Amino acid sequence: MATPPASTPRAAFALGLRGFLSVPAAVLFATALGFGALARDGGLTPGHVAFLCLTMFALPNQVVLVDQLARNETLAAAALAVTLAAMRLLPMTVTLVPLLRSGRRRPLAETVAAHFVAITTWIELNRRVGSLAPPVRLPYHLGLGLSLVATMLAGALAGYALSWRVPPPVTAALLFTTPLYFLLSLVATSRTRMDALAIALGCLLSPALHLAAPGFDLLATGLVGGSLAFLLGRAARRGP
Repeated sequence: MATPPASTPRAAFALGLRGFLSVPAAVLFATALGFGALARDGGLTPGHVAFLCLTMFALPNQVVLVDQLARNETLAAAALAVTLAAMRLLPMTVTLVPLLRSGRRRPLAETVAAHFVAITTWIELNRRVGSLAPPVRLPYHLGLGLSLVATMLAGALAGYALSWRVPPPVTAALLFTTPLYFLLSLVATSRTRMDALAIALGCLLSPALHLAAPGFDLLATGLVGGSLAFLLGRAARRGP
């Protein structure tokens, strides 16, 4: 979306609402199609799908929950699995929410803004943060979050309705579009060699960590790969 910077909160909110016309929204819609088909196979109703889209703004967490319920796991086990999957959102929230604050604190709006923290919104706000003044960042983020929730809801319900026409391999491919978009976006927005090194180390370590610690592989990949990239980058700055 090549648009001029928003100068007022209302204009920023409207700019965020236009997020449903962006490439990230198209990727999210495609991924939500796969989730809708998966949810129907797992025995969920359209009401369940709509409830998950409105209350859990993270498709990977939704997939984990549906998978746990399909395996007849206990509610406690499903909640633990979703919590572990959601831990990846904590660093995003910690780094994103301070960017949304300007002068006057708005606890309710900031709480809603934290709910809208996900891969897509994190990338989009960091991409635009240089062109948005601090007072208009929060309205932009709220508008973007609302537009993406609506996109995800529409995609999931459409996938639910069309699930009988979607082969399982296509469903899996659609679910893979979001992590693929996230990886390509990280590569495109990396600013330093340390950023590129962290991405490369994560890609190299993820297969081994997936085999060594299934269920914790994503967390372990970020922790180990990021820490190694930081240590190697600091050693390189110090010189021989």
